Amino acid sequence: MLERFKLVKYEVVLKAGADGLVLPPYKGSTLRGGFGSAFQRIACAQRNNICKNCLLKTSCPYVYIFETTPAPGGQALRNYESIPRPFILEPPLDTKTHYAAGEQLTFNLILVGKAIEYLPYFIVSFKELGRYGMGKGRKEFALQEIRTVNPLTGQTEAIYAEPDYLIKPHKFEITGADFKATEFSRSGKLTINYKTMTRLKFADEYVERIEFHILIRNLLRRISSLAYFHHNWEIEADFASLIEKASKVKIIQDNTRWVDWERYSSRQDSRINLGGVVGEVTYQGDIEEFLPLILLGQYIHVGKAAVFGMGWYEVQGGEL
Repeated sequence: MLERFKLVKYEVVLKAGADGLVLPPYKGSTLRGGFGSAFQRIACAQRNNICKNCLLKTSCPYVYIFETTPAPGGQALRNYESIPRPFILEPPLDTKTHYAAGEQLTFNLILVGKAIEYLPYFIVSFKELGRYGMGKGRKEFALQEIRTVNPLTGQTEAIYAEPDYLIKPHKFEITGADFKATEFSRSGKLTINYKTMTRLKFADEYVERIEFHILIRNLLRRISSLAYFHHNWEIEADFASLIEKASKVKIIQDNTRWVDWERYSSRQDSRINLGGVVGEVTYQGDIEEFLPLILLGQYIHVGKAAVFGMGWYEVQGGEL
């Protein structure tokens, strides 16, 4: 079902400038906000225009990455609330807020589908953000290095680094077919650690307890949308049957909690509540059929605000 789904994971290394960096404890929103503004500055040819009214919107990198819209006349997934962006920023999970001059800050960037071709725009945007400044006082930094990562083996390879700072040909593109269940033995248990605030909806309400069928519903929604809008491919699967099977998988241990968190949205000029579930859950049941979805979901995240690192989970272990 997922053979055509592809992604690449990168490690991005920044170096704090002469005045250091001051960032909030959760850095995902700050990275996303500053990066988005920088991307628009370097990509937009008509900065005083509104994207939806711009004559260049069908060929604009910024519109594709940040303002993806359905194709005219398109019927598939037309009722989706929003189209997911084809990238994910995974911030460092520590709560460190002050970085001294020359100190490194490393985070992950994951590009999905067609967005893999746009890596040079991401690099130039990070460099632009470094000149413009980020965090409290908009302090400058330098883009020091980018490494591609094989998520399955942990192997890394520098693709953008001194002295030449040119993008080197690189590998480590993975597809949905790379996610196998062979690492698990056979008793039907699976433990998932929700590492960052995870906001999943069921029946139009955000849930404080992530039942297995709710996780699968949200994963199917996100993966099918990323496939359609960023791979030009519609997943063919019996979603209703999968959800019915998922409803039979039960929670046998729940060590999660709800964590409140707010971010400021400059677009809406207001503070937005983005709290979510964190912690470990162990599920038990017939889970083998769902493992490719769950293993892929570790890298594309699930739920609201995935683009700046929310909904990040990790499969801790399991037994089929």
